[in-house]
Amino acid sequence: MANYWAIAIGINQYQLFQPLSCAQADAEALEDFLVTEAGFLPKHCLVMTDTSPPIGDRSTYPTKENILLLLEDLAATSWQQEDYLWLFFSGYGVNYKGKDYLMPAEGNPELVQETGIELRSLMQSLQLANLNVLLLLDINRAFGTQADAPVGEETIELAQELQLATILSCQPEQFSHESSELGHGFFTAALLEALRSGNGSNLADLESYLSLIVPKLCHHHWRPIQNPATIIPSRQQVILPKLAMESDFQPEPMIYPEESFAVALAAPPLDDYSKTSAVRKEVSVNSSQQVKGQKVQESGGSLVSQPMAETSLGVNTKGRFIPNSSKGYVSRLPANQPSIPFWKQFILWGGGSLLVAGLIAVVFLRNQETFRIKQISSTSPNATVSDRQVVENLPSDRTPPVRLNNQSSAQIASSSQSKKRNQAVLDLAKMSLRQTQASDLSMAIATARKIQSGEPLYEQAQENINIWSQMILDLAEGRAKQRQYASAIAAARLITKDEAPYAKAQAAINLWRLEGKQYVSNKTLLDAANALIKSEQASTYNRAIEVAKKVPSGQPGFDTAQKSINNWSEKILDLAKRRAAEGERNAAIATAALVPEETGAYEDAQDAIQKWQKK
Repeated sequence: MANYWAIAIGINQYQLFQPLSCAQADAEALEDFLVTEAGFLPKHCLVMTDTSPPIGDRSTYPTKENILLLLEDLAATSWQQEDYLWLFFSGYGVNYKGKDYLMPAEGNPELVQETGIELRSLMQSLQLANLNVLLLLDINRAFGTQADAPVGEETIELAQELQLATILSCQPEQFSHESSELGHGFFTAALLEALRSGNGSNLADLESYLSLIVPKLCHHHWRPIQNPATIIPSRQQVILPKLAMESDFQPEPMIYPEESFAVALAAPPLDDYSKTSAVRKEVSVNSSQQVKGQKVQESGGSLVSQPMAETSLGVNTKGRFIPNSSKGYVSRLPANQPSIPFWKQFILWGGGSLLVAGLIAVVFLRNQETFRIKQISSTSPNATVSDRQVVENLPSDRTPPVRLNNQSSAQIASSSQSKKRNQAVLDLAKMSLRQTQASDLSMAIATARKIQSGEPLYEQAQENINIWSQMILDLAEGRAKQRQYASAIAAARLITKDEAPYAKAQAAINLWRLEGKQYVSNKTLLDAANALIKSEQASTYNRAIEVAKKVPSGQPGFDTAQKSINNWSEKILDLAKRRAAEGERNAAIATAALVPEETGAYEDAQDAIQKWQKK
């Protein structure tokens, strides 16, 4: 049975930032709710604040070292795969050179990289632990420091890439607010109210509730608007233990575009203006419904408005648009539509079918002549090198004509597979999705699955599903080769049990998870070795070499360690030669003797020692 864990960090008194008022209270209140009302075990919940008591002989004062050591110890000794973890942080955040950092109590705005906790590294380590993570970040931005740069853009991108459930207290360009009247930050106050009122049963409901409550608090307290940012992973997730024990619990499904696969094949992709307009219309409708304070329900094909109850914060808890239709939308067709004579239906259906078939044929033939797979830089400027290689390896749609008398059966089969793959890529483009994004491919698969057996284009949809799932695996493997293990695992996890590469993907995930842990561990060793080095001190290079030797052969990072070892041995020899040139032969000999065996400079160092000893 999965365990539920919580780490709540709240820092009021910073050493080098302006103090905060409510961060400590935020962390303590969340921990108290999880233990007393949500079913978390007290021994599985930890608070780290300015005044939190130690646990045994371990301090819980929220320094960088204490926070990272705690996470490492729990990962090594306590957490099991598929456990649940709530990680809450209330304090300052800084964006430095495009990277987001959480600032611990001793965080220095002038030494962000050295004193801050890099969110990329933190989130990747949590993803590799294979936990169900809920990351709650009530991040404040400081004035007059490097923290003036927007915080959160990288975190949002990472959460989407790694498929980690994450909620930020505000958008990157906004500020988080706290109130002595509430005794909490606005975000945490709304979060606690959502959980206590039962509106945090799943991430979608929690997102909807927070998006209503937090802006209302801003208006009420005369503060600039603050809108939380929520990233919901595609894998459904229970966030509270009590809900996990309810047998009838049904998580809210991920909603995909309602456009059918058949229509997507026949229609050209929407331009940016059309897509933006559609989104704006949808947002406008939902927003107007929410502002009016009424809930929309379906009743016999019509829309019925009902008043809603108020919560203790003065906001309706059920204010978001919740359709009752099983497809996730409300039908706008009248319930009692007049019947049309059969002969009219036959004429309309026949003429429409011929028209659609003609359009499909025209589009298909035209695209067969003009469609070329574009370079990855034009379709996705943020794609990785491995993604480009995958796309470049896709076959061209201009396949030479098949000549039965000159081609073997294997060549014919290969040509057929190329055509199918080209068609799958073409269909993907028609849905305005990208072949370099695993999430887009997963969405295309989900859309194709809506076509049932016996329906038109079913066989083609099944072919596309197989090709798209393999493309996801190709992307994941490319990222793994680039040592992007967390991103590779996140992509491979999108492949479901119903898809052909599932077994291979699961085996790859297990391998990458192991390699990822080894890579992080070995990178930590190399970082520690580099930290030992001091210029002009040969003994520090020698100690660094001894640390780097601990990286095991055959593991990720071993080649890098060997290069560093050889480079450092050359540095020692260079120092020895410099001292010999200055007439300090004894010092030169002692320095050269520090070059370890089995390093690139060892033989040269021994030759130099013999030469200097003869003089």
